[in-house]
Amino acid sequence: MSGAAGCQGGGGGGGERGHRWRRPWKLLALGLLSASSVLAAAPGAGAMSKEEKRRLGNQVLEMFDHAYSNYMEHAYPADELMPLTCRGRVRGQEPSRGDVDDALGKFSLTLIDTLDTLVVLNKTKEFEEAVKKVIKDVNLDNDIVVSVFETNIRVLGGLLGGHSVAIMLKEKGEYMQWYNGELLHMAKELGYKLLPAFNTTSGLPYPRVNLKFGVRHPEARTGTETDTCTACAGTLILEFAALSRFTGTSIFEEYARKALDFIWEKRQRSSNLVGVTINIHTGDWVRKDSGVGAGIDSYYEYLLKAYVLLGDDSFLERFNTHYDAIMRYISQPPLLLDVHIHKPMLNARTWMDSLLAFFPGLQVLKGDIRPAIETHEMLYQVIKKHNFLPEAFTTDFRVHWAQHPLRPEFAESTYFLYKATGDPYYLEVGKTLIENLNKYARVPCGFAAMKDVRTGSHEDRMDSFFLAEMFKYLYLLFADKEDMIFDIEDYIFTTEAHLLPLWLSTTNQTISKKNTTTEYTELDDSNFDWTCPNTQILFPNDPMFAQSIREPLKNVVDKSCPRGISRAEESLGSGPKPPLRARDFMASNPEHLEILKKMGVSLIHLKDGRVQLVQHAVQAASSLDAEDGLRFMQEMIELSSQQQKEQQLPPRAVQIVSHPFFGRVVLTAGPAQFGMDLSKHKAGTRGFVATIKPYNGCSEITNPEAVKEKIALMQRGQCMFAEKARNIQKAGAIGGIVIDDNEGSSSDTAPLFQMAGDGKNTDDITIPMLFLFNKEGNIILDAIREYEAVEVLLSDKAKDRATIFKGKMIPNYIIDSNLEMENMDQNLSENDSHKQNAEEATSASQDVGAVSEEPEEGESSDVTDPDSLSPANADSDSVSISNQDSYVPGTDKAGAPEPACTRGDNQPQEQKTEAESNSKVNWDNKVQPMESILADWNEDIEAFEMMEKDEL
Repeated sequence: MSGAAGCQGGGGGGGERGHRWRRPWKLLALGLLSASSVLAAAPGAGAMSKEEKRRLGNQVLEMFDHAYSNYMEHAYPADELMPLTCRGRVRGQEPSRGDVDDALGKFSLTLIDTLDTLVVLNKTKEFEEAVKKVIKDVNLDNDIVVSVFETNIRVLGGLLGGHSVAIMLKEKGEYMQWYNGELLHMAKELGYKLLPAFNTTSGLPYPRVNLKFGVRHPEARTGTETDTCTACAGTLILEFAALSRFTGTSIFEEYARKALDFIWEKRQRSSNLVGVTINIHTGDWVRKDSGVGAGIDSYYEYLLKAYVLLGDDSFLERFNTHYDAIMRYISQPPLLLDVHIHKPMLNARTWMDSLLAFFPGLQVLKGDIRPAIETHEMLYQVIKKHNFLPEAFTTDFRVHWAQHPLRPEFAESTYFLYKATGDPYYLEVGKTLIENLNKYARVPCGFAAMKDVRTGSHEDRMDSFFLAEMFKYLYLLFADKEDMIFDIEDYIFTTEAHLLPLWLSTTNQTISKKNTTTEYTELDDSNFDWTCPNTQILFPNDPMFAQSIREPLKNVVDKSCPRGISRAEESLGSGPKPPLRARDFMASNPEHLEILKKMGVSLIHLKDGRVQLVQHAVQAASSLDAEDGLRFMQEMIELSSQQQKEQQLPPRAVQIVSHPFFGRVVLTAGPAQFGMDLSKHKAGTRGFVATIKPYNGCSEITNPEAVKEKIALMQRGQCMFAEKARNIQKAGAIGGIVIDDNEGSSSDTAPLFQMAGDGKNTDDITIPMLFLFNKEGNIILDAIREYEAVEVLLSDKAKDRATIFKGKMIPNYIIDSNLEMENMDQNLSENDSHKQNAEEATSASQDVGAVSEEPEEGESSDVTDPDSLSPANADSDSVSISNQDSYVPGTDKAGAPEPACTRGDNQPQEQKTEAESNSKVNWDNKVQPMESILADWNEDIEAFEMMEKDEL
C-alpha cells in the first residue's frame, strides 16, 4: 500500500475543479516541506548531516542493486526470486502457497512491478533496458488464474507507472526516444482481460480471473466464488481511471466506479463502517468485522486519492464519512482495533495485523498528524523489540503471527511523516530499517523474508512489492530535490507505489461527475475539510510538537498500556453500562452472573473445578441481549484460544556457525518439553555435530567416542524422544537434534512441531533437544558431507554474529561493522574469504516449522490451530464454551488465509499443481550447478568488502 506524493488538496466545489489540480497540489506539498523546516531546526532534534543522508541514500541504491541484479540474473523471466535457493519462482513448479500464489501469472511480475522504481532511483539506462525486455518477453495471454486485485495493482499499475515515466523521459529528450506507448498498449490489453471479472449483477468483480479464458468459460477454472474482500473490489479506481484517461476508453473507469458505488451503498448505515468480506452477488456482508488492516485498507486509501486524481467531490465525502467512523470506533490511540460493524463499541479481535502500518501515512495525507505520530511510534516500538513488524501482534504487543515478508507499509508512513514534520527522528527510523534489512534479511542472492521474527529464521521468498515500494520510499526519505531527475510532486502514488501523473485529472473526462453520495445519506458539509489543511496550523509553534506526542509511547511495548475508561463507558457516561467483555468476566462475581443470565448464557461448574459456558439465545431477555451473548461467546472463544496458545513453547533456532556459513544460516527448530530450557540459557549450546549409531538412537550408542562433547544427530521414529535423549546423554553428547524421517517434510507445509516426554519424570535429561524437519535437517547432513566438521549453535533465537565470533578468526566482512569489529582477527586469505562467503548460501534454506502428520506414541504436536482447540481440555482455571443453538459467527482462525487481495501470509495448505500453458518465454527453472552459483556470488563478495563499516 502506498501514499501520494504530497498533501491531499484542492479548491472548493464546482465543475472547474479539475483545471486547478496540478499546481495547487504541488504548492500544498511544498507547503508541507516549508512548514517542516521549523521542526528540522528544533533544539536537541539531532538533525542528520547532509553527508549522512547522502551515505544512507547511496546505501539504499546498493541494496536495490543487490536485490534487482539477483532477480534478473537468477530468476528472470520468472515472476519472483527465491533468494535462498537462487532461482525463480514459477507457478506450478513449486508447492502451492494458496492465495498468495494468485499474484503470479507468468508475466515477469517483479520486473514490471519495478519499472518506475528504476527511474525514481535515477537508473534510467536500466529502465530503458527493462522496458525493452517487458515489450519483447512478457506474454499476458497465459492460461492461468490470477487475483484481480494483485494483477491490477502490481501489473496494470506497473505498466501504467512505467508508461508515465517513459513519456516523461522521452519529453526530456535524452532517453526513451524510441518509445511509442508500447507499455500502454500492454496495459490496455490487460485491462480488457480483467473486465470479464466484473460480470456480476452487483458490479463487484470476481476475486479471480483466467487471463486467457476469463471467468465463465468452461476452461477458466474460476468463476464459482461468491465472496471478495472490500479492498479487492475497492482498489481499482486509480489504475482503471488512469487507463481510461490515457487511452480515451471510458469503460474501465466506469466499471471501477460502479464497484465503489456499490460498496458505499452497502456500508452499515448506523456506524458508517464496512466489513472485511462481501458477497459479490447479494451485497451481504460475510465477515462483519471492520478495521483498517488486511481486507479493507486500500479501499479507504483509494477513496481519498480518487478525489485527488479525478476531482470528484463524492469520493472525498465518502472518505470523510468513513474516516469519522474510524476515529470514533476503531482508533484507540495508539492502537487500531477491529470492531463489529453493527456493534462498533465492541472489539472484534485482540490483535492487529501489519498491513495497518500504512494508516499513519494516510492520516498525514488527510492532515490528521497527531494520531499518525502516535500509531507510527507504537509500531516503531514493536519493530525495535522484534527487528521487524510481525504479521500480527496482540494488544499487549506479543507476537501473534511471526512471519514478516519484508512489507513496505511502515517505511511508507515513515516517509510521509518526515515529509510532513521535517523531524530528523524519522530519518533515524529509516536508518534503523536499512540496518535491520542488511543485518537480518540480506542473503547472497537478495533479501529473504523472515519466517519467524523471534528466531531470525528465513523464508525462500522475495515478493515483488519489496522492489516496487520499499526501496522507493527509503530512497525518497533520504533524497534531496536535487537528487531527483523529475519532480515527484507531479505524481500520485498508487497502493503499490506506482506513479500516475496528476495531469490525468483534466484528460479525457468522459465520466459525468454526478455526486451520488448524497443519494444515500444526509451529509453536513461543515464536517468536511474541502481543502488541504493549512500547514501553519498542523503544528503548534512548539518545535518539539512531534517529540511531545511520541514521548509517552516510548515504553508502550515493554509496559502494558494501563487500561483506562473504555470508549463505551466514556460515551455513555452515567447511562446504561456497556456489554460485559470476556476479558473482564469473573465467575465469582454475582453481577457478572446476572448479566450472563440476561444474555442467555448459563454457567456450569464441573467436578474438576473448571467452568463451562453454554448459550441458549431463546433464553435471553431480548434480541439485543442475545446478540450481546453471541459476541461474548465469540470473545471468550478467542480469549480461551489465545490462552491455549500461550501455553505452548516458542520455536528455537539452529544456527550453523562453522566455515563457510558463519552464522548466516538459521533454521527454525521445534522445542522439546524436557531437557535444558534454552530460553533460560541465553548463551545456548554450541558444538560440532556428529551422526550417532544406531541412527535412530533407540538403543545404546555404539560410537560414543564420536559423540562425546558433540551435538548428536539422529532420526525420528521407533522409540520415544526422551529415550533418544537419555541414550545420547549417556554417550556424552552435549545436545541433540532429531531429524524427521518423513521424506520431503518442511516448514513450508507444516506447523511447528513440539517433542513431548514419555509420560515419566524427565528431570534426568539435562541436555537440550531440538527437532528439525527432513528438508532442513538435510541442510546440516549435506554440510557434513561437503565440509566434514560442522559446528552449530542451539539457542532460543539466532545470535548476532559478532557475539558468536568475538575473539575468533573470521573474515571481517562477515561481521556487522557496528559490533566490535576492531578486535576481530583478519588472517584468512582474500581468496579463501571469497570462497567462504560464497559457499555459505549453498545451504541457505527455508526455515523449519513442523510436520503435519500424526504424532507417534509419546510424541505431541502441540501447536494446533487455536480455534480447533477444545477449551474443555485447558488447565483447571480454563473456561469451556459451547453454543447449543447456533454457530458463533465471525470467529477467525489464526492463520486462516485472507481473501486473495490481502497479501496476508497464508498458512500451509494442501499441495497442488496447476496445469498452465507455456508462454513465449522459457519458464524452466534456472537450477544452477554449485560452481556457477559460487562464481555468480564473487561480485557480491567484493561489494561486501568495499562497504567497509556499512551494515552488510
